[in-house]
Amino acid sequence: MSDSRIPVCLSIAGSDSGGGAGIQADLKAFAASGVHGTTAITAITAQNTMAVVGVEPVSPAMIVAQARAVIEDLGVDAVKVGMLGSVASASAVAEALDLLEPGTPVVVDPVMVAESGGRLLDPDAERALRELILPRASVVTPNLPEARVLAALPGSVEPEGLARAIRALGPDVVVVTGGHRDAAIDVVFDGERVVEIPGERYPDGAAHGSGCTHSATLAAQLALGADPISAARTARAVAACAVRDGLRSIGSGAGPVDVLGVPRLAELLGRAR
Repeated sequence: MSDSRIPVCLSIAGSDSGGGAGIQADLKAFAASGVHGTTAITAITAQNTMAVVGVEPVSPAMIVAQARAVIEDLGVDAVKVGMLGSVASASAVAEALDLLEPGTPVVVDPVMVAESGGRLLDPDAERALRELILPRASVVTPNLPEARVLAALPGSVEPEGLARAIRALGPDVVVVTGGHRDAAIDVVFDGERVVEIPGERYPDGAAHGSGCTHSATLAAQLALGADPISAARTARAVAACAVRDGLRSIGSGAGPVDVLGVPRLAELLGRAR
């Protein structure tokens, strides 16, 4: 990569019509990280700050076509994989990942469990995620409920044990994020080291899209040349600040995170007029 080339990151994920999570959150996180964001949309959702009211999958062929178009022309320095939804989508994403140059970092954010605790993937789709996607992952970033599902272990198992079990499924590095724990500590396991990354918790912030922001920022950091542990530290800090600065006045429910500093930008633009 030449010094003048801006790294390109590809988000393979679902679209959030409310602009809080999914590819919308990923593109904002990529921009805040100083990389160019591109997308391969896996599903279109009708949602707002209150609920998801509809989901329409994108055809597997179109998922691959979007990724191919980006990879062949722009080149891709890192990938973030989010919402899959079905076995067909997982298979298409696996095919798309095989188009990448060898060694391209792939960050997988396994969207599996809703905030309510409900499962978002049926057993066949979960199996496809484990068998087709995780072995291709450089880093996987489950929260605590998702880690328990991926590891197929009981709730009494600590994050380190979950991270070790998930790494056995094929990813190089596992980051069990701390947003669902009493102590907001991310636990990272790279096969040799267990590293804890503490951070601030902002209960009065707005957290919709925090997981997407974390994983997209981590992917951007890998594209910029950071090692996985350093990338995870930066992602933890950026996601926490995005929650702290979240747009609580947007919508009637959980507001979106703000990784770009929208009020500050609005103020600057107002002064420039």
